[in-house]
Amino acid sequence: MKDLVRMKSSLTEEAEQLLNKQIKMEAKSSSTYLAMASWCDRNGFQYSANFFYQQSEEERVHMMKIFRYINNAGGVAVSPEITDVPVDFDSFKSIFEQALDQEIDVTRSINQIVDSCHKLKDYTTANFLQWFLQEQLEEENTARRCLELFSVINEENQGKFFIDQQIGKLRNYSPEEA
Repeated sequence: MKDLVRMKSSLTEEAEQLLNKQIKMEAKSSSTYLAMASWCDRNGFQYSANFFYQQSEEERVHMMKIFRYINNAGGVAVSPEITDVPVDFDSFKSIFEQALDQEIDVTRSINQIVDSCHKLKDYTTANFLQWFLQEQLEEENTARRCLELFSVINEENQGKFFIDQQIGKLRNYSPEEA
């Protein structure tokens, strides 16, 4: 029966594998953002904690969009095992540096999948992924804006407190959202 279902799917096995790999990447991002939120909470950065809680949820939503797409296209979406999620970070600023690196990695990965889909002539999946490419522009921009705050506001004395508040304003978060 599985082979019959596969024959009725326009999703190639190669595209399915790439998408399942992206599911894992999105899940790992979600878990990492959750760990960042916890670190921020433990260190008194409430606005940044809320920012990362929201980021974690967004990554989970991204994962689920891909998960459902695979299943709706007749493929088999795989729930990923996530390991090696950091629980401690070097500094407040290093969390945001890691967040930007993570978003850039996700953008590159999605670009590679789109490129593969074009080579496979899987234009339906390539079209589906256009939303993710636009989303990644926004995600990278937000991460860059957060890091810019560290350049504009000195971290010394009360600087971290002001940076934390400004990060909350990037998405209109408040500590009460927790």
